Amino acid sequence: MKYRYLTILLLLAGSVWAQEPTIVPTYTLEQCRQMAMDASHNSEMRQETLEAARLHQQAALAAMFPKLSVNAAYMWNSKSPVILGNELQFDFGTARVGADGMGTFEWSESSLINRLSQDARTNPEAHARIETLGTEVGGMIADAYQELYRALHPDLTHVVIGQVGLTQPIYVGGRLKAMYDIASTTRQIAEIESDSKRQDIIVSVDEAYWRVVNVEHKRQLANQYYDLLVTLENNVTELTAEGVATQSDLLKVKAKRGEAEVKKMQAENGLILSKMALCQIVGLPLNTQFVLDDQLLENIRLHDTLTISDDMINARSEVQLLDQAEKAAKANVRLMSAGLQPNIVAQANYIYSNPNMDNGFSNKWNGTGFFSAGVVVNIPIVHADDILRLKAAKHEANIVAIKRDEAKELLTLQVTQANQKVLEAQQKVAMTEMQVRNAEEVLRFAQEAFDAGMATASDLMQAQTAWQAACADHIDAQVEAQVAETKYKRYTNTLE
Repeated sequence: MKYRYLTILLLLAGSVWAQEPTIVPTYTLEQCRQMAMDASHNSEMRQETLEAARLHQQAALAAMFPKLSVNAAYMWNSKSPVILGNELQFDFGTARVGADGMGTFEWSESSLINRLSQDARTNPEAHARIETLGTEVGGMIADAYQELYRALHPDLTHVVIGQVGLTQPIYVGGRLKAMYDIASTTRQIAEIESDSKRQDIIVSVDEAYWRVVNVEHKRQLANQYYDLLVTLENNVTELTAEGVATQSDLLKVKAKRGEAEVKKMQAENGLILSKMALCQIVGLPLNTQFVLDDQLLENIRLHDTLTISDDMINARSEVQLLDQAEKAAKANVRLMSAGLQPNIVAQANYIYSNPNMDNGFSNKWNGTGFFSAGVVVNIPIVHADDILRLKAAKHEANIVAIKRDEAKELLTLQVTQANQKVLEAQQKVAMTEMQVRNAEEVLRFAQEAFDAGMATASDLMQAQTAWQAACADHIDAQVEAQVAETKYKRYTNTLE
């Protein structure tokens, strides 16, 4: 049984050793920036915003060209219009169209036919001829009136109209040009905002990156400090057993070692949380294991001098946004003034209808339609609302100009403060570096004195604590300098 258990253990150990070790990737600052750019939740939204702004600009340009449209309409009418009445009176008689659609004519008493008929009563032959003539002529007039009544009684029960129209604005007071300028500035604003958001992402990545580096170095420092206290505890334990050190000294060392163990655990937890925060920004799973390349922490390169120029301030996204906003406000002034300018529009149409009027009213689909072309001119005389809107637009443009001047002053102050932060961080790095060297020297002397029995454990622990604090301050100063330099480049628009 012992041999069997031993064989199983050896097989398990061999299978574990045969497994390939897990490769933990190492990321540089540039790689983290690029991953954050690719994984940003707003990157797709920025692309959609830019595409929408581009299409709005093209739409404003297309509004200057002709527009072709096709319209069609159908209408059913319960009654058709009656242009000619069913009874028409003349001096010589009255023509009628009955309900049956048949035409009749009745001579008036004062008509020539009636007068001749009355005068010819003494001559029966002439009287008969006149009566016959009156009847024939009246019938002809009735038939003619019946045909005219039918011709002027069109059937408009079903009406179909089709129209193809072409509209070309000739001059609309500069409205189309102003709309195009507003669309162009809107696109520029979208591009500037997109670039500003990318720079904000870089700043957030740098802050999270250096936070991980800071916590990682402090974790290593906590482990070193803990190892020093463990070694000191072992030495004091031996000295206590030999009677050289007291039990009180041993308890002090153990208490200090316990505090160091708590700090070590806190550093481990802080490293996990800071890595998760970085993973969230760069788009990696929160439990991803990785190592950061912290070579830049040992080679801090800060800018030398600061020269604030108008070009530096004008290159800021805030100023550029206000510049574009001012352009849009001025274009809006021109847009409002277009309401007070004459408008000239040319139109051309082809119209077809059924019933058609090519040759009277006809319900047959044999019409050819007709073309029409013309120019419409509109000249505003008194438009109080447009005048008030124009004045309001001018005041809004002035507000944007004032905001831009105020922003330039504030941005100049911001750049100066960012530069001051870098200078302070640079001095802090130099001072903490000197403190670390001094603390290392003090720790070396304290260790030698303790080994020689000329210093107590408390003296050595005090030196170790001072060394640990000096190293932690130096790490904070280095990371603070890196973050301050990144923010300075962000504020001076030199962030790559």
